[in-house]
Amino acid sequence: MTAAPAGLRIFGFGGHARSVADVALASGIRQLCFADANAREGEKFLGFPIVRTFDGGLPEGWACFPAAGDNKKRQIQVDAIVAGGWPIATVISPSATIGVGSVIGAGTFIGHHAHVGPMAEIGEGCILNTGAIVEHDCIVGKFTHVSVSTVLAGASRLGDFVFAGTGSTIIDKCSVCDDVTLGAGTVVVKPITHSGVYVGVPAERVG
Repeated sequence: MTAAPAGLRIFGFGGHARSVADVALASGIRQLCFADANAREGEKFLGFPIVRTFDGGLPEGWACFPAAGDNKKRQIQVDAIVAGGWPIATVISPSATIGVGSVIGAGTFIGHHAHVGPMAEIGEGCILNTGAIVEHDCIVGKFTHVSVSTVLAGASRLGDFVFAGTGSTIIDKCSVCDDVTLGAGTVVVKPITHSGVYVGVPAERVG
């Protein structure tokens, strides 16, 4: 396992950024700094500074992390990090379980008690939130959010920029295309091939 960076520059200070900070500290990162355009002068979180923008170079041993909950905004943050030439961290809770042969992209967050099964592939800039389950041989596209307690059964697939709401389920070998939102508790029992908003059991398009 790669050693934790000495410190983490966290882009954003919304609710998800607080979760990122919690997992980062639990994983052994000792120094944090947040940047948010709405930061107040002198504002801090757990004693760590919140600034409006990051100026200057990155301290030695530090890395950066995109912490917007919104998928598109998170992509913008990753683009800014890459443009700055800074390393991008992957933040994984020590209570998460990561299966053999799995691949996890840069800038991805894996929350407490989440599970990634063997041979799964997780794209860059993803969120696998608290208690999410991504089973064996699943593929999760880039900048996709697998929300709290969501389950992807074996060999299922989510495209890019998908939001799978709290407690949603994708049954085994099922696929969801890019730019889909699944409402909380939605159950996907057949492939979704058109972008849009889906809710219900089974999932039906509503927008």
